[in-house]
Amino acid sequence: GMDGAPPPASPAGLSAYVAVSQLLGLTLLATTGAWLGRYRGGVAWHSPLQFNVHPLCMVLGMVFLQGDALLVYRVFRHEAKRSTKALHALLHGLALLIALVGIVAVFESHRSKGIPDMYSLHSWCGMAAFVLYLLQVRAGEPPGTRGGRDPVAPRNIPAPPQWLLGCGFFLFPGASFSLRGRYKPQHVFFGIALFALSIAACLLGITEMLLFNIRDSYSHFVPEGVLANTLGVLLVAFGLVVGYVLTRDDWKRPPLAEELALSMDFKTLTEGESPGGGS
Repeated sequence: GMDGAPPPASPAGLSAYVAVSQLLGLTLLATTGAWLGRYRGGVAWHSPLQFNVHPLCMVLGMVFLQGDALLVYRVFRHEAKRSTKALHALLHGLALLIALVGIVAVFESHRSKGIPDMYSLHSWCGMAAFVLYLLQVRAGEPPGTRGGRDPVAPRNIPAPPQWLLGCGFFLFPGASFSLRGRYKPQHVFFGIALFALSIAACLLGITEMLLFNIRDSYSHFVPEGVLANTLGVLLVAFGLVVGYVLTRDDWKRPPLAEELALSMDFKTLTEGESPGGGS
């Protein structure tokens, strides 16, 4: 064979858009650090600066790492799908962990300063994004199904945690293809929707911080306000570039030859057999 043939090149423009997304992502992280360092006193845990851990972690986890996790399938187009899925899951897990640190920081900071929790639109949208992201990463079994190849499973056994089913669908090719096929479009849509919600929550948070800290001078185009507004524009730009890459149909990851063969084999196994002893 054709084993020695080089892999096909990436579609024209894809590499440039991915490079721009990474440049924007690193710039927005640097801008967040510059804002917190220069104007908000920096970042520390057990101190009055603990709050500043929150915006840094949310931008890093819920925006930059989440965006990169979504891009994995476009960037690693010709690598083994199992490896690509593992990286996708790793980045999502890391994003969740960092976001959790950011949430703990803001609650502890509020408690130490006697500030009430969960009253603002920012906190509502942010907590919704985090909780839904947690559920999305756990990737539940579609309602009304009990798995593809065990139609007579006892009903009194509790369902396994959703993340186990999610891993089963997306990490192991032996999972029922009908279930995986049915769940995948929802997984993709909610992934992009939660990414957009995360950016919206960050924009609300930036505005809230500015109104708390420089309410009287914000309207005079002071440097802190301009820098924070610039961070907001960078967040929107990062979201738009990542969203464009994700929604271009011709930039989707093509299935490799061995994946197509494998999928046909498992389709025959999981959907070609009729359950013995009844419908």
